[in-house]
Amino acid sequence: MKNILLILTLILTLGSYGQTVFEVSRNGDLEKLKALYTSNNAIINTADSKGFTPLILAAYNEQTEIVTYLIEKGSDVNAKDLSGNTALMGVCFKGYFDIAKILIENGAAINQQNYNEATALIYTSTFGHTEIVEYLLLNNADKSLKDSRGNTALKHAEMQGNDDIVKLLKNS
Repeated sequence: MKNILLILTLILTLGSYGQTVFEVSRNGDLEKLKALYTSNNAIINTADSKGFTPLILAAYNEQTEIVTYLIEKGSDVNAKDLSGNTALMGVCFKGYFDIAKILIENGAAINQQNYNEATALIYTSTFGHTEIVEYLLLNNADKSLKDSRGNTALKHAEMQGNDDIVKLLKNS
């Protein structure tokens, strides 16, 4: 049975020039992604061995055009990797505001928690991405949510010395 699943995964992910949907999503090759999608539209919601979907990889690697295409084709914006992280969490960690905005506008669950109970707001507060914090708060991010260690986004911002974010969180 495992061999059949492996073969099926290869069939679903291999495309022109032998590149996988994961490689073209990570690297931003829209034309190859389109060709892969045309040959098998189910590929957009497949996951690799770490649970990364093409959307998660594209978002994390700041491939805005790929993110937009995948969403237009019905990619699950709330898919989780094996740690429970979503594409939105990844861009909040990295600081990619434009992609965070696209994901939120297309139904990304702002208050979704990963397996350590961290949220997008906790990630962006920890890593000092003020513009994303503002946007999350405007879109009803719950600043009272705590991670598995009992820390809120405010506590993470304080621990990292992200004073502008501390002010935002206290005044919102």
